[in-house]
Amino acid sequence: MRIALGLEYDGSRFLGWQTQPGGGTVQDSLQEALAAIAGQGIGVIAAGRTDRGVHAREQVVHFDTDASRPRSAWVRGVNALLPSSVAVLWATPVDAAFHARYSATARTYRYVLINRSVRPALAAGRAGWFHAPLDLDAMQNAAQHLLGEHDFSAFRSAECQARTPVRTLTTLRIERRGERFDFVVRANAFLHHMVRNLVGALVYVGKGRYPTSWVAEVLAGRDRARAAPTFGAEGLYLEKIEYEARWGLPQLQSNAERLVLES
Repeated sequence: MRIALGLEYDGSRFLGWQTQPGGGTVQDSLQEALAAIAGQGIGVIAAGRTDRGVHAREQVVHFDTDASRPRSAWVRGVNALLPSSVAVLWATPVDAAFHARYSATARTYRYVLINRSVRPALAAGRAGWFHAPLDLDAMQNAAQHLLGEHDFSAFRSAECQARTPVRTLTTLRIERRGERFDFVVRANAFLHHMVRNLVGALVYVGKGRYPTSWVAEVLAGRDRARAAPTFGAEGLYLEKIEYEARWGLPQLQSNAERLVLES
């Protein structure tokens, strides 16, 4: 039986998503709790691997098991065994053809940035910070150059293992609420550190270091050395993973409701 799960977590409490020999990752914690409920070893596959310090509002994973358990066991039972900083939101059986990573059609990340002269305390570990005033209009205009299908080599890390740097960016929305800027980015897939590097470039424009056209020049140059430094992980959230309705995942409805509430 193949089971899909949705979960949220505070990335500041973990060493990233992917399992490590010494433990301490979200995957390690989840697999241990699932194994206890299933009575057998469980390996999970995620829609995306988040780095150390990166959070998730809804990560999606799948696993295979011979154990027959009610859905409540995969949610409430597993949550009883997980650290307080990670929780399973929903569980549902899925077709054996479903794959958390390869069946995904789009991914959305949100970067939360506090923009004020002094560092935040209450948002420490949960938001990025920039001290100088930022020009929202300039950043929004610069963001338009990044939409569409491009080679994003200038915005990938040296450790990125993706076979191609070409990605299709369908949304790059910047919202301001007082001292808080939200960068909402949606694409078919992302390169390693891509969102954090995009935010860094837009902040360079927002603080007046470069004109809005500079972002287009960096993108066309495909040279990471010409772009801005990578922004910190603490402000990054995996917001949503999208799938075709035929898979019947509960997250499709919950995300629709979330979008209505935010609009």
